[in-house]
Amino acid sequence: MPFDFQPLSFGIGFVIGILFWILLGRMVALFKEWRTGATTRREEAQARRSSGIEDNHRRITLRRAQGMHLAAPLFALDEILLPPPLMAPPARVEPNGPLITEDIVTQTLPYLPAWPELGTIYGAPKMTIAKALSGGGNLILTGVDGGGKTVALAHLATLAANRDPQLGVLSEIVPFLVHAADLSLPVNDPKNILDPITNAASEHVSFLDMGRVASFVQYTFKNGRALLLLDGFDELAADGQQAVAQFLKTLLEVYPLTRAVVTALPEQIGGLHSLGFSPLALTGWDSRHQAEFIRKWGEQWARFVTTEAWAQTAHESIDPLLLDAWLAFGNQNLTPLELTLKVWGGFAGDSLGPRVTDAISSHIRRVAPADTPIAALETLAMQVILSAQPVFDPRKARDWVKSFEPAEEKPTEGTSAAEGDSSRTSPLGPKKEATVQSPSSGLLGKMSTSGLLFTHPNNRMRFLHPVLGGYLAGRALTAYKADEKLLGQPNWGGKLLAMRYLAAQGDATRLVDELLKTEDHLLERPLLNAARWLRDAPREAAWRGKVMAGLARVLQNEENPRGLRGQAMAAFALCGDPGAAAFFRQSLQSLSFELILLAALGSGVIRDGKAAELLSSTMSSAPSIGARRAACLALVAIGTQSALEAVAHALLSGDDDLRRAAAEALANDPKEGHAMLKDGATLKDILVRRAVVYGLVRVDEPWALELLQQMQVEDDQWIVRNAATEVLDSLSSSIDPRVPRPLTPPSETPWLIEFAGKQGMGISPGVPATDLLIKALKDGNAEERLAALTYLRRTPTEGVIKSMFEAVHSDDSELREAAYQTLWELAAGGIVLPNPAQFGLA
Repeated sequence: MPFDFQPLSFGIGFVIGILFWILLGRMVALFKEWRTGATTRREEAQARRSSGIEDNHRRITLRRAQGMHLAAPLFALDEILLPPPLMAPPARVEPNGPLITEDIVTQTLPYLPAWPELGTIYGAPKMTIAKALSGGGNLILTGVDGGGKTVALAHLATLAANRDPQLGVLSEIVPFLVHAADLSLPVNDPKNILDPITNAASEHVSFLDMGRVASFVQYTFKNGRALLLLDGFDELAADGQQAVAQFLKTLLEVYPLTRAVVTALPEQIGGLHSLGFSPLALTGWDSRHQAEFIRKWGEQWARFVTTEAWAQTAHESIDPLLLDAWLAFGNQNLTPLELTLKVWGGFAGDSLGPRVTDAISSHIRRVAPADTPIAALETLAMQVILSAQPVFDPRKARDWVKSFEPAEEKPTEGTSAAEGDSSRTSPLGPKKEATVQSPSSGLLGKMSTSGLLFTHPNNRMRFLHPVLGGYLAGRALTAYKADEKLLGQPNWGGKLLAMRYLAAQGDATRLVDELLKTEDHLLERPLLNAARWLRDAPREAAWRGKVMAGLARVLQNEENPRGLRGQAMAAFALCGDPGAAAFFRQSLQSLSFELILLAALGSGVIRDGKAAELLSSTMSSAPSIGARRAACLALVAIGTQSALEAVAHALLSGDDDLRRAAAEALANDPKEGHAMLKDGATLKDILVRRAVVYGLVRVDEPWALELLQQMQVEDDQWIVRNAATEVLDSLSSSIDPRVPRPLTPPSETPWLIEFAGKQGMGISPGVPATDLLIKALKDGNAEERLAALTYLRRTPTEGVIKSMFEAVHSDDSELREAAYQTLWELAAGGIVLPNPAQFGLA
């Protein structure tokens, strides 16, 4: 049958087809628009539902944060707060990246996060927590016990809860402030990874909000608006830290936009580093900060405490002049916790003495329940340490202290409880000596009510502060032979504190002997841990000489990296032993410029006026610019008239390098030093004015910035104007290489792609490129080697660690120090470093 083409039907069909597809296209677009709108409306509805609970959550978080400090029974945190700065880490080196500006401190003082006291004394570069977060990374706030980690976290929670503009783009972030003891771990199903946070948040909300907490938490984390602030990681033993690290790993995998900040001890960061967290150390308080804190405390005490009836009758009035003099004396190198306890005891009039241990003991008396035997507190603390359970079950704890609970039949008069029950023995064996107290009732409940113990969900408890628990445990351990059990534990915060306070109150000779037998190649952690005990230990302790001899050995060994020798110098300088000054003066006459540099810094820490002449000679005549810089810093730290005059003379008549070092060092003295810089900016000598520019940039005061801006515009010499422009540009730079930032994948890193091309190699996406990075560490230029280290720390295989050990033994001093710091951080994260001898290295 022939085909019958009908033009009219074809045209009608064609038009209908076109209209159909046009209509279908519009319907699809309308459907997509409707679906997008529905999603938007659903999200807006969820946001509206969440806004009310979010506001409530912020208020609750603010209230909790203001009570997260030791003096919370007296003051809100902000009433006595000194915003806690962080020690800026070494700048990350990237080939073809931004220029790194170094000053006298970063060029001279090694980066010592485990000994932040030296950075405080010498004015190491600092940054705020808000600035540290601006790089987009997750942080570990590290610090010594009592260094202010919890307060720093509470301060950050306060900023976030208040939507403070200081946080910049993070001002709308929602803080979730959690203690590690609040988390119910492990979480077996990743889908339920938010349950521990939801449960912790639910503990503080009102009954009306209980049903909305889970959806609010999920919505906040899903949209990348959550800031997890995790306190207490530093208090946990190794197994507890592993559980928390695994929880964080899963959380960040499921909700990768989450921001997190965790507190930890410098050498106990338990796996967090492998998750991409960047450790940043808290600095201590210098004399100006200490004076400001004492002033604030005094104002708040007069405002709130002295008006209370109990305060007016509890103690006799203390002469304000005597109190001020006592509070201002002997505060050098005290932690914020130690200074707080000292000041509290001074104002309250219940201080037991001038030592740090006296201040701790006084506070335990304040917070311990009345009529509770001290032996009960000590026994509880000792069992917490020996069982490695800083967060403990009160049901077990009752067994630990049951001998101090009410007895069914009290001993007759004149008979001690021990004599009444001769069958009872200590789980640790025979006691050396013991004083048995009368039993009392409801011990754990009393301790919780008084504030000595803190109660957490799921029937768990902990001591108010690890220092208090460590002190009590140390006292108890002086009466028991528990050295083997203590040394058999892996290192954790509670164990180290207990040993420290045992050494302060008893005989730690056996502990020290066993520690010094332990080999720890390159890091010397047993020796340095024992060195922390020296400050509080009796001067006549037999073991002191052994520890100080070990420190001298490490310090004098030219094969050791400056980072290790610097820790030994810090321990020597902070030990409070009179022999340290003589040792540093003797070392200043050494032929080793590296030893002279470290000895000069040590002399400055202890403010040894007798060393001023040797330091002046070093500053003016040493061939090593490093030693001359260290001498400048030390002379300003000593601060006597003759020491400051020597530095001023170097500013006026030294060579260019020495003039700059002198000006930068004078910035550390807020009185005479700053006055000298102001005067130097007006002198006719061009070289002096140019050097003063580099000093002024280290002064964090408005007048210094104004003077620099004035010199940039008005100085009649271009060399001075250029220097002022250079330092002002560094201050206003939008990219600070010291701010931690997440690493880009190797396949997206320009310098590594270029290096791979030169080697005829490629980089596959999603692969760590370990072999290529090892090759860059060995064969790259100076910048490529340093940049490779930053990536290799994420994959600490045996080959990587071997390459790092080889870098530590290289002739490149900058690479050597960076490799040592990387290995130190890996060890702090739980990586067991092998003996270098197995790689053929000494």
